[in-house]
Amino acid sequence: MAEQKSPRPAACAACDIDIPEKICMTDEGTASKGCPTVSRRQVLAESNREYEKPDIREFARQASIQEAECYANRHERPYVMQPTKTRIVEICEFARRMGYRRLGLAFCIGLMKEAAIVADILESKGFEVVSVVCKAGRSSKDLLGLDEKDKIYQDTDEAMCNPIYQARLMNHEKTEFNVLLGLCVGHDSLFFKYAEAPTTVLAAKDRVTGHNPLAAVYLSDSYYQKIKRL
Repeated sequence: MAEQKSPRPAACAACDIDIPEKICMTDEGTASKGCPTVSRRQVLAESNREYEKPDIREFARQASIQEAECYANRHERPYVMQPTKTRIVEICEFARRMGYRRLGLAFCIGLMKEAAIVADILESKGFEVVSVVCKAGRSSKDLLGLDEKDKIYQDTDEAMCNPIYQARLMNHEKTEFNVLLGLCVGHDSLFFKYAEAPTTVLAAKDRVTGHNPLAAVYLSDSYYQKIKRL
C-alpha cells in the first residue's frame, strides 16, 4: 500500500493572487497551492463551531464591529478605505464595547515612561488599570540555571523577566482584558499561555527600531538586507 503524502502546509504568505480574486475573499475566487480555505475544510468547520458559544460569538461580533468602525465614510460608493483610529483608541473602544472596567497593563521595564502614559490614557477613559512591570517580584535569573555568559549584566544577581508572575497577578487581580506593552519575544508567549483574561498587544518590542518591528521588514530589500542573510 502506497504511503499517503501529507497535505501541503498552509502557505497563505506565498499566495500571489490579487486580493479581490482570492478564494478567501469571494466564492468565485481562485485558490493557490497550500490554500487552507480549500485544503483544511474540517479544521475550518471545527473552528466555526466555536462561534456557537455565546461568549465567543459576542467577543468576535464586537471585534468585527470595532474593525469596521476604524474606517470612515463606509457608505460611499465605490468605497475606498479611510482608516481613522489609532490602536490605543481602538483598544479603549473595544474594551468599552465589551463592558470591561478593569484592564491589565503588562509592560517591559524599558518602557516605564510609555506605560505611565498608557495607564493615564486608559484611566482618563474611565477604566481601572492594574499594571505590572516585567521585573516585578525580583526573581533571580539563577532560577533558570543561566550561565553568566547568558546574562545581560554578567557577574551580577540579575533579576529575570517574569511573565508568568505578570499573568498570574492579573488573574489574581481579576482583570477583564489585558494589554501587552513591549514584552520580549518568548516572554510575551508565556504571558499569553498563563493569562486567563483575553489579551491584546499595544506595541511589540523592537530594541533597534523604536518598537516598530515592521520597519526592518519594509527595509528588508534595502537598508536591512542583512536580515535575509543572517
